[in-house]
Amino acid sequence: MEITGKITGIKYKLFLTNELKQIDARKFNINNVPTACIIKDGKHSFAISKWVSPKRTRSYPYERVYNTLNTSKKITVIPIVKDEGAAGNRDFLQWDTISLMSLLDVYVIFAYYNKADRVENKINNQQFDNKYVLQKIREIKEYHSSALHWNINELKTNFHTILKNVVLSYGQIEKKTKVPLHGIKGLQNFQDKIGADVSLFMEFSRGKALKAQAREFSTRQPKENLTTFSKAKITITNYLGGNYFFTVDEIIVTKEKLFLLEGKHSVKALLPSKGDIKDGLLKMILYCNLVETKVDEKEIECRPILELTSTKLVGQITSNSSETEISDFFSGNAFNEGQKQTIKKLFQETKSNNFKVNIKHESLHRL
Repeated sequence: MEITGKITGIKYKLFLTNELKQIDARKFNINNVPTACIIKDGKHSFAISKWVSPKRTRSYPYERVYNTLNTSKKITVIPIVKDEGAAGNRDFLQWDTISLMSLLDVYVIFAYYNKADRVENKINNQQFDNKYVLQKIREIKEYHSSALHWNINELKTNFHTILKNVVLSYGQIEKKTKVPLHGIKGLQNFQDKIGADVSLFMEFSRGKALKAQAREFSTRQPKENLTTFSKAKITITNYLGGNYFFTVDEIIVTKEKLFLLEGKHSVKALLPSKGDIKDGLLKMILYCNLVETKVDEKEIECRPILELTSTKLVGQITSNSSETEISDFFSGNAFNEGQKQTIKKLFQETKSNNFKVNIKHESLHRL
């Protein structure tokens, strides 16, 4: 099954963003500022977020990016490689990350660490090269094309230089901390995957996407005349014709509609964390802006759904539930005021952007 769609622009109203602290550019140090903030530089201001790893599952980088999306010019700082030492993990930047940031019109600063401390047999407290980050912020300040153009251009013209800085900096960190790091061969392989331009990087990601798609699980339910797939793939085309490959937690296909479900689950709490919820909302932003959605070349109506489940919840509600049903659900689960406000704002976001939220015990069938 092939699912495709196009995004020609992003229109979306946000309700769950945090108020961001403002930082004077003259006092800015990427290593000391909050995970998302506003940097003021004279008449110019930018929203900036930072990742602690290129692998998004290591923290909640999507939450940080989400919190910056109300600002016209958005920047995110991502390490292209993070090496914790030979006894720990080494993560690399993925094309899917660049794809998502580009579609959301977020400028990416592909960064590297140049300082770290030793903690037992690993390195910790890794710090970005702040001078380099500031240099890139100034370049973006003067850059008048889209984030997509910036991100692709940085990959084409600057990525190999950054990778050389990674090798040099980690060599110095290894020497200073006396912590053995992963070998240079992995970095060379990573560089080879990117190639002289972004084509090999994209093809490498496409290959991974197709392999994952081949492993997807499907069930057919003839009585309901629908098909469900878990971990299905969708190919999104931007206004320049570039293709991006994303994984959807679950899809449901009927004769007339395609439902794209993003799921977040909690075992110990009534609700998934705000970080998890905003992670899901970032995908909703994409899915709400899809046009010309097709399944196997046949155009079909697309309906995004964010599903929040928990082992602790009693019953279920949706963003279409009545005020009485929502009130009863709040009472039955003894939600505190903060949890109630999160759900109310979340439902505001759904109604303003035309998608649905389900909140339920994990074992219940959907309403």
